[in-house]
Amino acid sequence: MATAETKAPDSKLELVVKIDQPSTCQRHVVVTIPRSEMDRYFKNAFNEIAPKADLPGFRAGKIPRKLLENRFKKTVADQVKSSLVMDSLQQITEGGSFSAISEPDMDFGAVKLPDAGDFTFEFKIEVRPEFDTPNWQGLELDKTVFVLTDGEVDHQLARTLERVTPGEAYDGEAAMGDRVVINATFSSSGRQVSKIEEEVITLRKRLSLADCIIENIGELMVGAKEGDKMATTVKVSDTSMNESFRGAEVDVEFEIVEIRRVNVEGLSGSVLESVGFDSPEELRAFVRSELEKQADYYQNQLLREQITKKLTAGANWELPPSLVRKQTERELQRRVLDLRRNGFTDDQIKSVINGMRRNAEQLTQDALREHFVLEKIAESLTIEPSEQEYEDEIQVIAEQSDLSARQVRAKLERTGQMDALRNQILERTVISKIVEAGKVTTIKGDSILKADPDEFAVEFQVAPVSQSLPEAKYNEQPEDGSIEKTVKPT
Repeated sequence: MATAETKAPDSKLELVVKIDQPSTCQRHVVVTIPRSEMDRYFKNAFNEIAPKADLPGFRAGKIPRKLLENRFKKTVADQVKSSLVMDSLQQITEGGSFSAISEPDMDFGAVKLPDAGDFTFEFKIEVRPEFDTPNWQGLELDKTVFVLTDGEVDHQLARTLERVTPGEAYDGEAAMGDRVVINATFSSSGRQVSKIEEEVITLRKRLSLADCIIENIGELMVGAKEGDKMATTVKVSDTSMNESFRGAEVDVEFEIVEIRRVNVEGLSGSVLESVGFDSPEELRAFVRSELEKQADYYQNQLLREQITKKLTAGANWELPPSLVRKQTERELQRRVLDLRRNGFTDDQIKSVINGMRRNAEQLTQDALREHFVLEKIAESLTIEPSEQEYEDEIQVIAEQSDLSARQVRAKLERTGQMDALRNQILERTVISKIVEAGKVTTIKGDSILKADPDEFAVEFQVAPVSQSLPEAKYNEQPEDGSIEKTVKPT
């Protein structure tokens, strides 16, 4: 039995193409292929089959044409349909009528070749918006320079170490940022409601619990020493799972069991080994280099924001929701790659990405508009990432992720992120060209270190569901809650 392998004819298809524009980034395309072209494709297909067809009673190449066409009609028709659709799509997309950014949206199964007359099919496709290349030269830009101090490096070093070491016992007064081991007893009307024992907290202004916030924990404990006790009153939240305690005031007594502090200057060999360094100097140099990468990232981000704001000022294109949804994950992937190459930790990356997801739709729309503009400039400058640039970018990511370059490339290809990498390289190159051609003023930036959080959270309920508010006590009621009658002598 022969199989039709319909080859595309050498000459272009005659097509009648009608393109409607439902929105800036969408096209509805109706394609009509004349019957003469269908006949040409069928003829070519059967010409391919004839020398190889095998039917009982006939020698190869000697089967009557009519019989050949009847025997292989369905097989050839399916493949002719496929070839006509694919060849016409390629011809349309290469014709320059629009620049597609997605695959055509069409129900191929519903497309039928007619027994007579012309062949018509339709599809929808997402496209780049059409606009003139903006004037990107000579933009007035502020370039923010971040100067890292030794104090900032030490502060970041302490933060890094806090993730891998519990710190060392400290005999002095507690300060913000110290780790403090505490006991806490919560009571109402003299009766214990709940208790925390030897909980390690990082001392901040506030301590957040599951059903209340202790607003003045920092004020209470800063300056205190091991063994000190202090008391305050807290209010249980109005949304507590324990309805009887909602809005109730509860007394709390704290006891400082131990104060722990990371000793940046006197790191032990075991601590250094746990983070993969031989000396405090080597660790400090690494932290500085990571901060310098992050400073470069922030500098480039601020430049990018200025540039894209100026260049997209009139780019109020309507972006179809389907396009935004599909591009959201790509934009997140691009940001992850960018953050990773600039030395951000996984926790920092998660924080950024979680923040982006909360406003994903708007951020993706902005990112798409920026990308369309930057890509338009790239086309005018004939910028396209080279294979060496891909290799260099992958090597940087590999160094940040403790993987080989081969493993990183394989992962990017497997997860479909090479396109995100391409966009990242292209956009960064264009931004660099715009900065070079701009009128740049240098300004001094603030610290790149985020301020320490004001709050530390502990998963603990002051008023567990099993607890209830104590009733008012009388003189004859002892502390354990039992009733003891007093018998007067007669």
